[in-house]
Amino acid sequence: MTDTNADTLAAAPPRMKYREIRRMMRTYSRSFSSMLGLCLVVLFLFVALFGEWLAPYPEDAYGAVNFSAKLLPPSAEHWFGTDQVGSDILSRVLIGARTTLQIGLTVTGIAILIGVPLGLAAGMAGGWVAETIMRITDIFLSIPGLILAIAIVGALGPGILNAMLALSLVWWPGYVRLVQAKTLSLRNETYVDAARALGAGPFRILFVHVLPNCLSPIVVKASMDMGMAILGAASLGFLGLGAQPPYPEWGAMISTGRAYLPDWWWCTFFPGLAIYLTVLGFNLLGDGLRDVLDPRQR
Repeated sequence: MTDTNADTLAAAPPRMKYREIRRMMRTYSRSFSSMLGLCLVVLFLFVALFGEWLAPYPEDAYGAVNFSAKLLPPSAEHWFGTDQVGSDILSRVLIGARTTLQIGLTVTGIAILIGVPLGLAAGMAGGWVAETIMRITDIFLSIPGLILAIAIVGALGPGILNAMLALSLVWWPGYVRLVQAKTLSLRNETYVDAARALGAGPFRILFVHVLPNCLSPIVVKASMDMGMAILGAASLGFLGLGAQPPYPEWGAMISTGRAYLPDWWWCTFFPGLAIYLTVLGFNLLGDGLRDVLDPRQR
């Protein structure tokens, strides 16, 4: 489906839409890496939703202490071993997946809510409005995102909520750039000129003709940003600026467990593996969606 015929497909009969969806599913399923990413993301979502029921020792994720079982290696009783206070690492990893999902959704959602409207305004309005928006965006883009997030969290104080807020405030410029460039390429398309000639107002053109055709790149970027937001939150947690112990967050678990390397390697290995597989899954999912939704990649 190309951007120029998106409106035509939207008005097409259901049978044509069904064929298009089947074609996209076939295209996606032919890629091993895309299917691997989908499986990893589905597994992550399943664990995030049902982690409290899957965890063998759910109380360990909320500060339970059992010094008699501290730093036990992986075994049949504790598959991922235990940490320095005797908490089951598997239980903390499973329940921490929900925290990780909340971080990814919150950061990506707020970034979209800020960046997409600003990108649309900059692309459609032009003039001083576009210049003001894009120069502010350039200022944010000129500072490394993680460094700016660290500065914001340092000013607000450590904590999971402040970490999500800081990451959201540094994530939106990418959406402004993406949507502004896409809007500039769409606003002079033939179907937009036709709608304008028929008397369509600017808001109708924006929300009926321009915004729907911007959704494909937004979805692709959002799927990749989910993984990067999770990695960013884990980085803040590792530095002690994100979730604070005993909160079950993967980055904070790695930060706590690094003091016990290399003898008690499982304290950091399994939370790190969870981060790696989750970020890999979202990146592969985004690559697959790009191949399906972007006509230039097909």
